[in-house]
Amino acid sequence: MGLRVEEAIGRQIARLRAERRMSLTELGEALGRYLDRPWSRQAVHQAERGQRAFTAAELTALALVLDTAVPVLFRAEDDRIELPGGAVSPEEYRGILLSREPDMPLDGVEELIVALHDIGQVLARPALARLARIGRVAEQVAGPDL
Repeated sequence: MGLRVEEAIGRQIARLRAERRMSLTELGEALGRYLDRPWSRQAVHQAERGQRAFTAAELTALALVLDTAVPVLFRAEDDRIELPGGAVSPEEYRGILLSREPDMPLDGVEELIVALHDIGQVLARPALARLARIGRVAEQVAGPDL
């Protein structure tokens, strides 16, 4: 079972709100500057739990208030994303968040996101940790002349 898109967005809203040390009420009131009216504390809570769908205007307002880009709101870790017609792999989902124009290079931020994800995957491998330990032992045995 995967994660619904609304849940992925909700997790990002909660994470970004916490990083900015905003309360549920403060976020809701800030959204009111861009939307017809502020969101209630309960509406923000429901959004963070993935219990509501989002309009384009709401996603834009959330990005403005949370000082981020709209694609950041869609990020998901390594979860499969559930759409009404089926699931999307984490790699495929991550790919749609990046520029997909064949003649347009990735911008620096997108390249960094891809690189950091790939580095994280490599560093998480147990074999790499063992190799690092072997390398440290080899350096100690060989001494400073190596």
